[in-house]
Amino acid sequence: MKRLNTKIGLGLLAGLLFCSCAKHEILQYAAEKPESLIAQENIDAYSPLISYIDKNAHPNFKWGVALNVDDYLNKGVMFRLANRNFEEMVIGYEMKHASIVQADGTLNLSKLERLIKAAQENKMQLFGHTLTWHSGQNATYLNSLIAPVLLPSGSAPVPGGINVPSESGYAMKMTNPSVVNAWEAQTAYDIVGMETNTEYILKIAAKGSKAGSIGIDLQATSNYTGDSFGAIALTTEYKEYELKLTTTAVRNRFIINFGEYAGTIFVDNISLKKVGSNADIIVDGDFENGISGWFGWGNSSTRAHSAEGEGYGGPGGTVIEKTTEEKKAILTDALETFIAGMFSVTKDDVTAWDVVNEPMSDWPDQYALKTGIGKANLAEDEFYWQDYLGKDYAVKAIQLARKYGNPNDILFINDYGLEGGGDKCKGLIDYVKYVESKGVKVDGIGTQMHINITANKDDIVNMYKLLAATGKLIKVSELDIGLGDNIKTANATSEMYEQQADMYKFVIEKYFEIIPKVQQYGITIWSPLDSPDRENSFWRRGEPIGIWTESFVRKLAYQAVAEALEKQK
Repeated sequence: MKRLNTKIGLGLLAGLLFCSCAKHEILQYAAEKPESLIAQENIDAYSPLISYIDKNAHPNFKWGVALNVDDYLNKGVMFRLANRNFEEMVIGYEMKHASIVQADGTLNLSKLERLIKAAQENKMQLFGHTLTWHSGQNATYLNSLIAPVLLPSGSAPVPGGINVPSESGYAMKMTNPSVVNAWEAQTAYDIVGMETNTEYILKIAAKGSKAGSIGIDLQATSNYTGDSFGAIALTTEYKEYELKLTTTAVRNRFIINFGEYAGTIFVDNISLKKVGSNADIIVDGDFENGISGWFGWGNSSTRAHSAEGEGYGGPGGTVIEKTTEEKKAILTDALETFIAGMFSVTKDDVTAWDVVNEPMSDWPDQYALKTGIGKANLAEDEFYWQDYLGKDYAVKAIQLARKYGNPNDILFINDYGLEGGGDKCKGLIDYVKYVESKGVKVDGIGTQMHINITANKDDIVNMYKLLAATGKLIKVSELDIGLGDNIKTANATSEMYEQQADMYKFVIEKYFEIIPKVQQYGITIWSPLDSPDRENSFWRRGEPIGIWTESFVRKLAYQAVAEALEKQK
């Protein structure tokens, strides 16, 4: 590369203004451009990325980018960057179930219609992502469809019905974020008037967000010794508990120990009385007027007044659970409503879809499907269709996509971690074979490739070979490359950026080298910009994963990508 010398002329004022007759001498200074500036100028001299793809050699290859829908609709810098550099876009969230399906089950498709129009106007192709996934779902609505039916108290007995307590009023809500020693998360209430060598009876109603146990003591704050009521076993429905103890000394504090329980606990109707007495030592233990007098500490645990209706209301009604077949039928209808609605506005413009996203388990069996069964706490948008529709849930989704879409739509099954060196790639290929054995066609397989510069290149090559052998269209569907485990932009080095550029180049070049031309659907850059380090950054927060910086400055990775694309003649 030729080094550029720049001569900078600087005028030096030699005298005061009133000495206008003085002769001015122009001094010459020479300054070399910094190497970093020269390197950036070289990167900036590259053309838009799409211009490096030889469409004669690769007429069907799609060069794509993932975007936030508002970034495109607002027509700002990201809108212009996408239109200049890419030919296909995928929207990260706004085509997913949780974005489209409303609380009452209706579909809000207005923003999607605006997106389609904007894409048409700018000759940008739109890739559909995604029709069936375990995340990004309106799980509240879906769970409400298959929720048990509650018959009120006094209804006629129903075979198979389960009696459950009712909930009304308020309770005290306690949370503990993680398991520690029992005494490291405590809720307390100071009491007076207790006697030594006296029997007391405790009544309490409680439930938890999962099964577990909590302990209850009476304590003396003078020396922190105490007497224990023992532990109570929580279930996810309210239960009433009655416990007794005899004090061995004067006690002045009521303690709930819940450090060994990670989750949310509701307690209500707490009553503490000396046996034979009607005087309640705990005031307002029904929490209808708040949680005044209660306090606590430890492990970032919290105590709060519950929402109305979360308290214990006494004997309730009878719960009638829906059968497995009833749930399957209800959810199949819900899936069809969603897919039919999506195609009602996209059919003329979106001809390729991730129909099934991330089906395969990560551990321990990568040949198995993911499941929500046994998970203690599901996220608000987490719902596993396969737990209700079974292994054929992908078959049904593809059947529906064929029914409501176009005959020649390209339908993918997509997953992450296929380059990880384990069995996940083989497991996904086997699942595709199973789906096709049920009479539906899978056109392509997507490999996401959210990787780091430390990724094993031999494993990447092996993944490409396995995918190529399927004969399916292959798409690198969500490519971004970080600098290491949680390496943030502030800690990045020039050497790391060189390795990042090398890895981008390697991934793209090996795709073209190993995947036969007739199977090359395309590559999508999932995060074109480095991820900002702020609270609302939900994807690889603070990591410099893009080929542009947060400020839209091209990185060395941009040059590497351009060169990798240009090489494919």
